[in-house]
Amino acid sequence: MIGMARGMVIIGAGECGGRAAMALRDLRYEGPVTLVGDEPHLPYERPPLSKDAMASEVPEIKAIASDAILAEKSIRHIHSVQAVAIDRAAHAVRLSDGSVLPYDKLLLATGSTPRKLPMPGLGPRCVYLRTFADALAIRAHLSAGNRIAIIGGGFIGLELAAAARKLGAAVTVIEAQPRILMRGVPAEIAEIIHDAHVAEGVKILCGDGIASISDNGKEVRIALAGGQEISADLAIIGIGAVPVTGIAAEAGLTIDNGIAVDAELRSSDPDILAAGDCCSFPLAVYGGRRVRLEAWRNAQEQGALAARNMLGAGEAHAAVPWFWSDQYGLSLQIAGLSDEGRSIVRRDLGDGAVILFHLAEDGRLVAASGIGPGNAVARDIRLAEMLIGKRAKPSPEALGSQAFKLKSLLAA
Repeated sequence: MIGMARGMVIIGAGECGGRAAMALRDLRYEGPVTLVGDEPHLPYERPPLSKDAMASEVPEIKAIASDAILAEKSIRHIHSVQAVAIDRAAHAVRLSDGSVLPYDKLLLATGSTPRKLPMPGLGPRCVYLRTFADALAIRAHLSAGNRIAIIGGGFIGLELAAAARKLGAAVTVIEAQPRILMRGVPAEIAEIIHDAHVAEGVKILCGDGIASISDNGKEVRIALAGGQEISADLAIIGIGAVPVTGIAAEAGLTIDNGIAVDAELRSSDPDILAAGDCCSFPLAVYGGRRVRLEAWRNAQEQGALAARNMLGAGEAHAAVPWFWSDQYGLSLQIAGLSDEGRSIVRRDLGDGAVILFHLAEDGRLVAASGIGPGNAVARDIRLAEMLIGKRAKPSPEALGSQAFKLKSLLAA
């Protein structure tokens, strides 16, 4: 490594890593920027994999930047390799092809990986969705006459269910919990989504665990604890995700539900930052509660924040979490963490659109959950997000009445 220029190295060429690399150049950093990814593709957005890309005639990557843009910005993109070790003393990363990258600052944007179903009997027709290659393999089975079993009633599973129904496949969703979307989505809104799926012909089975799975390579048979058996041409497993922390743990970095970072996204090594799905961090708006967020906007925001802090900005994370999902023309948006709330105020917007405001014991607005056709809830959720960020305590009467404009509450 003698004579090799150090610079900024980013491990993980997804949304977060790609945005960070671009941001470094936008901030006029002129040193080497190297982006390392284990997939053969350009950095791309993952949300379309379970939405538009899945339901379209041919799935396509939604790239964050083209080869031409990366070249124009002098961002070196090393693809189809893995980072296998970090030498913190030497400030260097070793890759699976044997090469070594020296760094001044290192960003780990390694993301997350699907949580595996810990059962025997899984075979080639039991699959997970994380990469574009996964999407292509799943898309090949989503056609009229095919039977699709989806294990897990979270965002990914339900988005795939909607896409599969749009393409004519028969769909059964299996959720061991009492209802779908148990994590982070209020029951009232989850029920609206549940009913939308049922109306589209999806069979949803909640509150029943899986006793066994048999995959003979042609068909998957799933036996439920309650005695029911489901046969499918493909079983898609979507039971959550786990952070990719192996390389960080082996390097001795602190791990706490992901790579533990401070408010400025620094790990326990000040020259190594982590951002996106792979890290847990303190949320200022909730008194420093440590969380890990698997969300598209969080990956974008933290990628940009990490770039600024790699250059010495010393800026603390201050964003309010935001999540979204589109299914059957319905848009679900959530600002904040609803489990921080102790009471709920409902606001009806008309045409089936509704927002639930979640208030803490002291009256502070801590979250807002909305659902409606198209962009019906987008503006009010954005205003609620700003109120949450300002730690506002709006009156429940104002929140619940359409006569009161949220913008006026923000001004107040």
